[in-house]
Parts: sequence; C-alpha cells; structure tokens
Amino acid sequence: MKRLFPILAIAFMMAFGSVSATSNTALNTIATTVATPIQVDAASADAESLGFHQELKKRFIEGGPGFMGIVLLCLILGLAIAIERIIFLNLSTTNSKKLTEDVETALASGGLDAAKEVCRNTKGPIASIFYQGLDRANQDLESAEKAVVAYGGVQMGQLEKNVSWISLFIALAPMLGFMGTVIGMIQAFDKIEAAGDMQPSLVAGGIKVALLTTVFGLVVAIILQVFYNYIIAKIDSIVNDMEDASISLMDILVKNKK
Repeated sequence: MKRLFPILAIAFMMAFGSVSATSNTALNTIATTVATPIQVDAASADAESLGFHQELKKRFIEGGPGFMGIVLLCLILGLAIAIERIIFLNLSTTNSKKLTEDVETALASGGLDAAKEVCRNTKGPIASIFYQGLDRANQDLESAEKAVVAYGGVQMGQLEKNVSWISLFIALAPMLGFMGTVIGMIQAFDKIEAAGDMQPSLVAGGIKVALLTTVFGLVVAIILQVFYNYIIAKIDSIVNDMEDASISLMDILVKNKK
C-alpha cells in the first residue's frame, strides 16, 4: 500500500493539473467573442480544432461534478492500482532459464549453500520458490516438492494482489454513468411536467449532461479494461514460468540425489 500513495498522487495531478489552464483559455475565448463579431468565426474554428484531450476536459466540466467526480475517482484509483501492479510484475520477471542453469552449476560445484546463495542474490518469485525447495532438499524430495508447491501458491497470491479492485472499478464506472443518465432523464421529465409543455430547448441541456455521464463511465471502463487485460496476461506468463522452473528444480534435485 505504501507504493500506492505516490502513484495515486501522480494520477490525481495528471487528471486535474491543467484544469486552471483550460479555464483561462475558456475566459479568453469568451472575451474575444464579445469584443468583435469578426472574431466569432475564429473562436468557432479554434473550438472545432480542439484536441481530444481538451474536448474531453470540456465535456467533463459540462457533465457536472456529481457523478462525473465519482467516475473520475474510479479512474484515478484504478490507474494507481494498475500502475503499481505493472511495476511490481515487471520487477518480478526473472530469466528462469538462466536462473535454473546458475542454480544447477552452483549445486554441482558448491552444494546446497552455493545454490541458495544464488537464489538469495536473485529477485523475483521464481528465485524465492527455488530457495524454499533447496532449503528442504536435505530432508527428502517429497518435502522439497511440498515446499515448492506451497510457496508457489503464496507467490501467486502476491502477484494477484489488488487486481480484483481494478475489475471492480471496471464494472462500477459504467454503472455509475448509467445511474447519472437515469437521474438526469428524470430531472428532464420533471422540467417538462413543471412547464406543462414539451419544448426541446427546455430539456436538451439536461439530457446532454445526463448522457455525458454514461460516455465517461464507458471511457473509464475501456481504459481500465486494457490495463487489466495486460496485468492478467503478465501474471499468467509469470505463473507459467514459475511452474516450468519448479519442474526443472525438482529434476535437478533428483539428479543430485542419485
């Protein structure tokens, strides 16, 4: 969790860092438009040439701080966890073939102590699993195998830590967007009922704001889904390496027992 707080702060600043710049740009555009009719066309051209990032921020402000803020919070928390997991998984990646060869060489030349020293000097879950198996190799092969299997489960749990939160935010963001849309539509129909007349201009703004929450909820879910799939694929790759390396370790121990 300690690694999560600075990443969360970075994601928060990335989301809100340029809001003031956007507000100043909007004020300058309004002032220019009011000043001369000729500059109206230029302002419209500038608005049409806004990039995707600027347009996204504009629509976010139009959507209102209520549900849009909650959806943004899902994005910030989801990104913070995803970035932390990606960093952790990349640091956990080990060249299993090289490690296996080094352990086998050390075991043949210096015994168990030399092989365990190689594992201590190597980062990653595979090295930790090797160390646990080598630490019990003096007893019998069955004890070493049980240690490898048990510690492999522990390492898998470490790899999958907090990943379920990302899937929660993926499901939560569009649901919150849909809720905001439904509430906005209810408010729009309340205005129609109060006015007693069906005027498009009366409810168009409210309906647009309501639909924006759904759009942003789907955008957040799509972004987090990409990170989630990458993380799951990375975990599967590391787990496969762990299983292959564990089999290789047991083969080495059997060979040295003979």
